[in-house]
Amino acid sequence: QVHLVESGGGLVQPGGSLRLSCAASGSILSINAMGWYRQAPGKERELVATITSGGTTNYADSVKGRFTISRDNAKNTVYLQMNSLKPEDTAVYYCNFALVVYATHRYLEVWGQGTLVTVSS
Repeated sequence: QVHLVESGGGLVQPGGSLRLSCAASGSILSINAMGWYRQAPGKERELVATITSGGTTNYADSVKGRFTISRDNAKNTVYLQMNSLKPEDTAVYYCNFALVVYATHRYLEVWGQGTLVTVSS
């Protein structure tokens, strides 16, 4: 079984910064793509950023130039550095891993529990 544990959310003022982390544990053979998604109140979940095993990144237009996704393969961890935060960035942020389970060699998509980011003065 594979689990993702997120950390780093909280309350920050507009213009501030936060760094989210998401670490995977369990029977993992390999991790392909890692990503961050968010869901604001009353809205659907949306893509924030993704990073492939080779380091190729993709960002939503709304966060380009402000957010940076990175990964540490040795730690099975993905990060999201968020700078110049805006009130509209307020949401629950979820990490997502596309991985291969060691025991079964089967593909699995796993979600984190979510961490709340609130941008407000």
